[in-house]
Amino acid sequence: MRAMVYRGPYKVRVEEKDMPPIEHPNDAIVRVTRAAICGSDLHLYHGLMPDTRVGHTFGHEFIGVVEEVGPSVRNLAVGDRVMVPANIYCGSCYFCARGLYSNCHNVNPNATAVGSLYGYSHTTGGYDGGQAEFVRVPFADVGPSLIPEWMDEEDALMCTDALATGYFGAQLGDIVEGDTVIVFGAGPVGLYAAKSAWLMGAGRVIVIDHLDYRLEKARTFAHAETYNFTEYDDIVVQMKKATDFLGADVAIDAVGAEADGSFLQHVTATKLKLQGGSPVALNWAIDSVRKAGTISVMGAYGPVFSAVKFGDAMNKGLTLNMNQTPMKRQWPRLFEHIKAGYLKPNEIITHRIPLEHIAEGYHMFSAKLDNCIKPVIIPGS
Repeated sequence: MRAMVYRGPYKVRVEEKDMPPIEHPNDAIVRVTRAAICGSDLHLYHGLMPDTRVGHTFGHEFIGVVEEVGPSVRNLAVGDRVMVPANIYCGSCYFCARGLYSNCHNVNPNATAVGSLYGYSHTTGGYDGGQAEFVRVPFADVGPSLIPEWMDEEDALMCTDALATGYFGAQLGDIVEGDTVIVFGAGPVGLYAAKSAWLMGAGRVIVIDHLDYRLEKARTFAHAETYNFTEYDDIVVQMKKATDFLGADVAIDAVGAEADGSFLQHVTATKLKLQGGSPVALNWAIDSVRKAGTISVMGAYGPVFSAVKFGDAMNKGLTLNMNQTPMKRQWPRLFEHIKAGYLKPNEIITHRIPLEHIAEGYHMFSAKLDNCIKPVIIPGS
């Protein structure tokens, strides 16, 4: 089969790989019909995540058709159209029993620190991802779901991570009616978080980024106020001015490890690898929120030290909520919103790229070329 493979920082290409086999009776093999490049895939692409090995296939956002099932699979049949959550999880451990699928204890040798994801380095278990023609899906009776007949397949694709993560980010903010919510980052997850904040009762939603085309999308898709942080001497001071010098009720970090805005933080995190990520957006969130406010973090960071203003958070009495998203837990409510017309997830997709051109897709997404917000990969096209 043809699959994207990692060859080192900023180096990916499509190669011929062996078809994934059934390794366990509860496995399924899925023929991928749509995959996506996620902003967190760029952390791998840029060499920021530890134990990303040459030959690894990325991709934790994908949908497809069941090609083969193991002998113990009961919930899927060959030919089923399925959406596969980004998390790999057993469904029965201490954490899965509590709906914390992203913290599953049985799928990753590093499970004390992190659960498991498709195509996200050996730090999260080393499972190959869906930027390929076929992918092995473990625990096939637990993770995948049939795509509803009424749902557009690209809407289903967005539910496998980006939309679910943005929605979860708004949930972690514990938004109450009338709250002012600031979202740092106008990538796909930030756009979905801003849109979701309205569904949870926000009275005002502000999005901060430094790319005008993404801010324009935040205005048209998420109906948010927008600020380009490069236009202000200090975006935190501007946020204080915009909130009667109290600060926002909720701040959402939808950026994570590669935040711009501080040359020193960016260099030490992304170039010298001295931090698990550049915490600029998180520190801005801590400074921009009011005392006793709430910070939501679902931007991805690596597992090592980051220079976060924890003392400021403590002294302001902030609540910090964070986790990798348990994708499937969000689906029932997201399905309701999509069916009712409150969400149209595929509106943020800007590019559809053949699998064979995935190297160009990564470069375009990484370099923010051609107003790229969300690229979708089409195997076999």
